[in-house]
Parts: sequence; structure tokens; C-alpha cells
Amino acid sequence: MDYGITRERALELLHQHLKTPNMFKHSLASEAVMRALARHFDEDEELWGLTGLLHDLDAEATGDDMSRHTHETVAVLRQEGGNEEIIDAIRMHNEHAHNDKRSKRIHHALAAGETITGLIIATALVYPDKKINSVKPKSVRKRYKEKLFAAGANREIIAECELIGIPLSDFCDLCLAAMQGISDDLGL
Repeated sequence: MDYGITRERALELLHQHLKTPNMFKHSLASEAVMRALARHFDEDEELWGLTGLLHDLDAEATGDDMSRHTHETVAVLRQEGGNEEIIDAIRMHNEHAHNDKRSKRIHHALAAGETITGLIIATALVYPDKKINSVKPKSVRKRYKEKLFAAGANREIIAECELIGIPLSDFCDLCLAAMQGISDDLGL
């Protein structure tokens, strides 16, 4: 399949557009989660991985203006010749900016997957050693239920995993394992 962009080029774009190390790490975490979800569903792992990697390319440029978020990413990816399925999924992870609703498996996977990364990282940071490999799946599930913990991790969006057939507990386990697999890249 033609993705219109290589992972190497995607990383170059991230380095050009994201200056905050945590945003770069969030992109890597989202890529790992999306690759794990692609394997789970027997989907195209490269396509899903690139989608996760590039989804917040314009996050620093658009800041808190969610009405603009993803529009710049779409423009950059179209200029690069990016695959339209990747572009569509990236658009729909911020459905409010496009006056549309998520409807495809990849849409819900990206929205839920990129959102849970913040909850998992916050869970790791309350552990004494601050290492993601120390985090137990039950800790993520427990923290999910605590509405004030990592309050920015929208629980309704994370729960979209159930719309694509993954129970929340299994989703937490799968995403944690994916992120633990790149713990060195995350610095956790």
C-alpha cells in the first residue's frame, strides 16, 4: 500500500513541527498504541502507526484552539502526498473541528488510543521509580475510575474503545503493553 509518506519522513516532520519533548513522546506513544491496535484487529500496522505518529503534528502551532487543531496537519500531509485514510483518521480524532462524527474503526481507535496515553503516563509518574514498566494494568484501570486523576484524559473518548469491540479493561492492558514496549523511547 502507498502511504504517501515514510516513517522516516514522518519523524522529520515531527522534529520540524514539535519542539516540546513531551509532545514528541506523545506521538511515539500514540504510534505504539495504534500499531498494537492494528495487530489486534489484523489491520495495516504501518498505516495505523503513521496515523498515530502524525496525529498531533500541529498541536503546538494551534495550541489550545481546538477549532484549528488538525487543519494544519491535514494541509501538511496533503502537501506531502499523504494517504487519505491517514489524513481522514487524523481529522476525525478532533471531530469537533470538522463538524463531523467518528464513524470508522480507525477513527475511534486513534481517539481512544491517543487519549489513554496521557492516563498511562500520569499513572507511571506517580510510581516511586516513575517507570512505565513498573505500572500494572490494574493500576491504569483504577486510575481511569478516578475522574480527577489525569483529568485531561477524557474518559468518554477512552471509552470509545468499546465501540470498536474492545472492553475497557482489555484496552487498558493492550495500550499499557504497547507503551511498555517503547519505554526507552518514552524515557519512562
